[in-house]
Amino acid sequence: MLADPALAQSAAQWRDRDLAVLWHPCTQMREHPDILPLVPIERGDGAWLVGRDGRRYLDGISSWWTNLHGHAEPRIAEAIARQARSLEQVILAGFSHAPAVKLAERLLAIAPRQPGRAPLAKVFYADNGSAGVEVALKMAFHWFRNRGEPGRTKFVALENGYHGETLGALAVGDIPLYRRIYAPLLAEALFAPSPDAYLAAPGEGAEQCAMRAADALAGLFDRHPGEVCAVILEPRLQCAGGMRMHDPVYLRRVRELCDANGAFLIADEIATGFGRTGTMFACEQAGIAPDLLCLSKGLTGGFLPLAAVLATQTIYDGFLDDSRERAFLHSHSYTGNPLACAAALASLDIFEGDDVLARNRGTAARMSQLAASLASHRHVADVRQAGMVVAFELAREGHRDTPFPPAARVGLHAYRAALERGVLLRPLGDILYWMPPYCVDEAQLQLLAEVTHAAIEEATACA
Repeated sequence: MLADPALAQSAAQWRDRDLAVLWHPCTQMREHPDILPLVPIERGDGAWLVGRDGRRYLDGISSWWTNLHGHAEPRIAEAIARQARSLEQVILAGFSHAPAVKLAERLLAIAPRQPGRAPLAKVFYADNGSAGVEVALKMAFHWFRNRGEPGRTKFVALENGYHGETLGALAVGDIPLYRRIYAPLLAEALFAPSPDAYLAAPGEGAEQCAMRAADALAGLFDRHPGEVCAVILEPRLQCAGGMRMHDPVYLRRVRELCDANGAFLIADEIATGFGRTGTMFACEQAGIAPDLLCLSKGLTGGFLPLAAVLATQTIYDGFLDDSRERAFLHSHSYTGNPLACAAALASLDIFEGDDVLARNRGTAARMSQLAASLASHRHVADVRQAGMVVAFELAREGHRDTPFPPAARVGLHAYRAALERGVLLRPLGDILYWMPPYCVDEAQLQLLAEVTHAAIEEATACA
């Protein structure tokens, strides 16, 4: 029950004002507010979101996977304020500024490395994850054109993968809900089987499943010799595809196949980067480095939009020429925005000063213990974890072969049930997941587990 009716009235007024003017992302607006709750938020506080009605919600999904160190983190807020008093924005074509240079230096210093391979050497900034993917795709395609290999026009992507909502990013995505309606507008891509361990055949382990998928990718290369400019994938974790996870051996094999076939490897670490899967970057778990690395989401700690595409010196050099057509003439108005770069630098300072990765290992271990208590639930078909991400696959009989019918909308009911109990769990279909800010404490983890159990119980009771 709300303690202050005036606050409740204020929240209702804001909902009305919102619905009068706003079109929300990834939402069937007809469902607001009767089917899908609309929650006006007043402020953030660590792992909490505080509504205008005074209710507190544990942010179990890091506000679409962006928030790392907690909402309103004072060190990042102060870094942004300090930068705002000096320089808020400047064109990055023909001009430069310290935050952009310093951030590029630090990103390259911590980027994945692979023995015997030249390191990532240059940083190109964009505004968001989808834009970063567009940059990487265009770079890969254009590089081969400059090199005199115009036949390399195809990208290989993974089934069930997701890389964003812009047309280029959608072209290499494989989630029908987002892709199908725009299919006539999309460039052709080749899709290789996902190494998703959930798809393992009976008696097959995660590594065997990954190697089988890698063999299929090898066959795809064989069928399209000299046509592929790049393979794009989400290392270790297909996020929007249902938090599906694969063995690192797959990444090693893909790296080998790209090298053998003269294609680039694009690692989309927009969601998996900055400690989400247990290491700073998921590629590290396979000991490989990509040719192009896409970063966003947690890059600024969740404060401001920013993306970075890290490229090898070889790719960069392929655009150096007297001809402007051979230059990479891609741009965004806010490329390398000083405020966003300052936020990212402050976030990296926190990683170093607080030894965040070490602390996350302890948190991930506790999340594993709490998740184990849900594994035996009669409607949980699978529990899987990669670092600070835990996913729960729901099914009627607790088995992957008995999914709930889509009309039951079990995930939506679980979302509403959790929200009523003060936890934000935004499902992916009938898959619930935990991806909390790294500042989450023991009491909050306990709440997350208890509410998840209650939400599963309530959502599946009548399904």
